[in-house]
Amino acid sequence: MEFSELITKRYSVRAYRPIPVEDDVLQQVLEAARLAPTAANRQPFQLIVIPTAGREEELKRIYKMDWFVQAPLVICAVATPDRGWVRRSDSKCYCDVDVAIAMDHLILAAANLGLGTCWIGAFDPAAAREVLGLPEGVEPIVFTPLGYPADQIGPKQRKPLADLVRRERW
Repeated sequence: MEFSELITKRYSVRAYRPIPVEDDVLQQVLEAARLAPTAANRQPFQLIVIPTAGREEELKRIYKMDWFVQAPLVICAVATPDRGWVRRSDSKCYCDVDVAIAMDHLILAAANLGLGTCWIGAFDPAAAREVLGLPEGVEPIVFTPLGYPADQIGPKQRKPLADLVRRERW
């Protein structure tokens, strides 16, 4: 798919068909995340691929919506802040930014391959830590289901570009 068409057609999928994601397709999606740029190329993230079959109730502790576990897979992107690049002037750690870039690459690659995703930040971090067995120093940042959509794209509501762009100064 041409890039402008891809970013126009990608949407937050909230219904999934019960069709497995082929291993080679999953690998392509994960590879897109691996290739994402990160600050100083530190790649301070890990991707946890979770099959949903048989784990629906456990995963719904993390995010309660039924469609979250309809997809055959859920992916969690976690940050490893001790590996991240930190800006010297103000000690800002770029891990969250790096995870966001990697997840965006993953989501766009998935859409390009006909898969659906939905960026989920409104999850229960304590439940995520427990269910996924995350060690100290590893922070869950975002989840997405990954599967074939069972719904259709609706109208996208976005602010006009003029409301989002400033020239030269605030």
